[in-house]
Amino acid sequence: MAVTTPTETMVAEVMAELAALDDPKARAVNERHGDDHGVNLSKLRAVAKRLKTQQELACRLWETGDTAARLLALLICRPKAFEHDALDAMLREARTPKVHDWLVNYVVKKNPHSEELRQAWSADPDPVVASAGWALTTERVAKKPEGLDLVGLLDVIEAEMKDAPDRLQWAMNHCLAQIGIEHAEYRTRALAIGERLEVLKDYPTSPGCTSPFAPIWITEMVRRQNAE
Repeated sequence: MAVTTPTETMVAEVMAELAALDDPKARAVNERHGDDHGVNLSKLRAVAKRLKTQQELACRLWETGDTAARLLALLICRPKAFEHDALDAMLREARTPKVHDWLVNYVVKKNPHSEELRQAWSADPDPVVASAGWALTTERVAKKPEGLDLVGLLDVIEAEMKDAPDRLQWAMNHCLAQIGIEHAEYRTRALAIGERLEVLKDYPTSPGCTSPFAPIWITEMVRRQNAE
């Protein structure tokens, strides 16, 4: 007779709780953005707050393949506990945009292998994987630009962003904007690239939100910095 471990019992309980939280209306909204789950993220965070950090449970929840369970796993894991190859595998398994974004922002950025992964992913032929490399590069542009070839990054963005697939294009555009915002010496060129390529120029923007079109984004953020 198989013995159920405490972790297996916990996984079953958590999965049942997530199933109970699934809201068809939330699922419909999320599915329009490519995310196949229906759990309100505030409620998901409340579950994570109650569970606190549990690395073994996080790994088991990730293994279920369920999107809500994976998001919860990313909130209760220990980011520094993952090895390089594990994070690489997880990124390639991260089917949905929200899981991909949370993995990069909540886990990989805090992991000691983040710089190695940034370099490897940026050169990956899979555009979704490459977008994670660009997201990590954008983080460095803002917080630790020493050693980055900003001119080289602008060259690549200028040559490749216009025709890049959506996720990769979005990540490159963010990097372009961040260079323009944070580095005054490259601002004129960043603005010019944005104006010429017109990437996300017509992106629908809610009232009170800043457009992701790089020239508008850069100009607005610099204005706010100068107003402080």
